[in-house]
Amino acid sequence: MGVTTDKYLFQALDAYPYNLEETIESLNYALSYDEKNAVALCLMGRIYAEQLGNYELAKTYYERALAEDMHAVNSYPKYINVLLWNEDYTEAAKLIDFALTVKGTDKAVLYYKKAILFEKKKAYKAALSCLKTAKVHTYNNHFINELDSEKNRIKDKMPKKKNSKKRKNK
Repeated sequence: MGVTTDKYLFQALDAYPYNLEETIESLNYALSYDEKNAVALCLMGRIYAEQLGNYELAKTYYERALAEDMHAVNSYPKYINVLLWNEDYTEAAKLIDFALTVKGTDKAVLYYKKAILFEKKKAYKAALSCLKTAKVHTYNNHFINELDSEKNRIKDKMPKKKNSKKRKNK
């Protein structure tokens, strides 16, 4: 990464998401100096996904970024979000499993994403199991509290068991 690329990349990161015009302008400059810059490509993917809802184009940017640098560890959770939003569940599952093998990725966040994937598929027990594993890999109280909140939310979605004792007594 060159000094010029860094300058424009930092400007883009600083401006996102509050000043989209400046973000895009800085990103375009950064990519003109280094069209293979994984951080710039990922940020472009975020813009297309989070701001414009164009998940297919966002996927293209994330794919390019990870093809250039599979160790761009901060890209995986955001790319997984795009796949989940676009209901590309098979792709999301494969990416999560792969990302879990990449050194330096946040395993807690990846297991959390896996829990969301299972929840979307209505596999609530598997989702709860993933949250439990995520908690093992979590090293801050804020995220532990978030996982506990998610656990309660998922439990509320689970089908309620009918109490057979009450029916027998009546």
